[in-house]
Amino acid sequence: MAEQAFQVDLRGVVDLLSRHLYASPRVYLRELLQNAVDAITARGAGGRVEIETSGGTLRVHDDGIGLTADEVHTLLATIGQSSKRDELGFARHDFLGQFGIGLLSAFLVADEIEVVTRSANGGDAVRWTGLSGGSYRVGPAERDEPGTTVALRARPGSAELLSPEVVADLARTYGSLLPVELTVDGVPVTGDGPPWKVAHPDPASRRRALERYCEDLYGFTPFDVVDLDVAEAGLTGVAFVLPQPVSPAARAAHRVYLKRMLLAENVEALLPEWAFFARCVVDAGELRPTASREALYEDELLDSARQGLGEVLRQWLVRLSETDPGRLRAFLRLHQLGVKAMALHDDDMLRIVDRWLEYETSAGPMTLHEFRRRHPDGRFTASVDEFRRLSAVAGAQGVGLVNGGYVHDIEIIERLPALDPDIRLTRLDPAELTTAFGVLDPAAELRLRPFLVAAQRAVERLGCEVVVREFDPASLPALYLTSRDAQFREELARAREEADELWSGVLGAVNATTGVERPQLVLNHRNPLTRRVTSLGDDGPVSGGGTTPHAPRNGLVELAVQALYGQALLLGHHPLRPADTAVLNRSFIGLLEWAVHSPEAPSEH
Repeated sequence: MAEQAFQVDLRGVVDLLSRHLYASPRVYLRELLQNAVDAITARGAGGRVEIETSGGTLRVHDDGIGLTADEVHTLLATIGQSSKRDELGFARHDFLGQFGIGLLSAFLVADEIEVVTRSANGGDAVRWTGLSGGSYRVGPAERDEPGTTVALRARPGSAELLSPEVVADLARTYGSLLPVELTVDGVPVTGDGPPWKVAHPDPASRRRALERYCEDLYGFTPFDVVDLDVAEAGLTGVAFVLPQPVSPAARAAHRVYLKRMLLAENVEALLPEWAFFARCVVDAGELRPTASREALYEDELLDSARQGLGEVLRQWLVRLSETDPGRLRAFLRLHQLGVKAMALHDDDMLRIVDRWLEYETSAGPMTLHEFRRRHPDGRFTASVDEFRRLSAVAGAQGVGLVNGGYVHDIEIIERLPALDPDIRLTRLDPAELTTAFGVLDPAAELRLRPFLVAAQRAVERLGCEVVVREFDPASLPALYLTSRDAQFREELARAREEADELWSGVLGAVNATTGVERPQLVLNHRNPLTRRVTSLGDDGPVSGGGTTPHAPRNGLVELAVQALYGQALLLGHHPLRPADTAVLNRSFIGLLEWAVHSPEAPSEH
């Protein structure tokens, strides 16, 4: 038999396969199985693949269409000529292998490939032997029935990949769902097909079977099982809803079969990003694999399939809200971020979030729908810190407040009028709370005027205005309130300090156009400590320890007001400027000094 040269540099191709195309040489068995199933499909009869392992040699037998001598030369010695495959009856749409390089993947584990084949269309049996050195030979062979046998002998270092245990494991991994009878050393590998298509006596039995399948596959019992069907992509399967919270940033890996041959166990981007709470097992007949057949080719069909799968999961949530609200609430507690992300663009999901997802409010956890019923003119905050510092005060004044500081919350709240134009839920301006506080009677205000003058002087350089009001809770001595305009001016001032000369001038011009509204330090006259501070008399000890009759204790008033200012900033989780930190430290040390030197303080002996 005369040897003939391959039409490509085989060494270069094998190096390309091993280093750049396939993630692992383990894919060699998948490629052999794909060729066998393609041959069976082309024949339209038969349907049996037998794998034998013996003495370091692997043999894969199929009863497919087989090849003639001319077809052997065309298909086995030429790479990339898909048109030739189509001319010979191997139409691309109906077959797993599409790139003409599947058989050559066997060179990843062997130095020699032997193919014995007989065509169902007539002709004698043919033996083709390919060598990793870059040559092949063709000659007559003995085979009675149509079909093909591929034989490999492990090269040094690859014996384990052709061992009976590894081959059986690979066959189960890649071929357990194939629509042909597959055996390894006489042991059946294929079963009843995709688990989601297996018939069961009742829905409960089917649910339990799929839950066991999920446990075996992923190691968890799913919160729910959702059937998937996207006809356009020829896709069926199941989605398993995770029973525990998961980060939306986590990469969701799905198990994907193409025409019931495993493509990969870790396919990403099969679902929309918001559906991070599900893990899928699917079989698709129309989606295209990449050249390595280890991922899906990103095209319009895959994008359409992705949207179709998202629609199935969306309908599942809608159905759950209509039939099992308790279970929906349990799901939302686990995976609220994904549903919130859907609600940004989908009115049905927005209704689910509005009616079923609990938010943090000044009246306790409740849904937005229930909150609006109790507080028709409710407000929301834009940050968690703002809610925490104002919720108790707002609630005590009868102002309903929703925490809108978590991911997607503000966008969802602002989209609510899309459901009902009459919905009124506006953002809180902290300064407006002062309108709900009680004012002192004129006589009390008159008595406090000297104190207010001294108190204002204590915080004047901090850009703050002191007012005295009555509000609940009485346990809160002071509250620092700043309007959104005032916050903007503070941020503008900080940016101006950090900017270069050019931008500092620009920001200064912007600042000049803003109003003069300042943050307020609101002292609570219902608080006993605050009343004592506001009632400091004209006589008595002053800062430093002595007494000065008929002189107001302005030094003590200044320290006390600055201490209340610092406490209000800390309790409200406001950012501290360097000037604020300095005043806080000064007031603390000053009050300690006053206490130590006060005549009422115990003396040391």
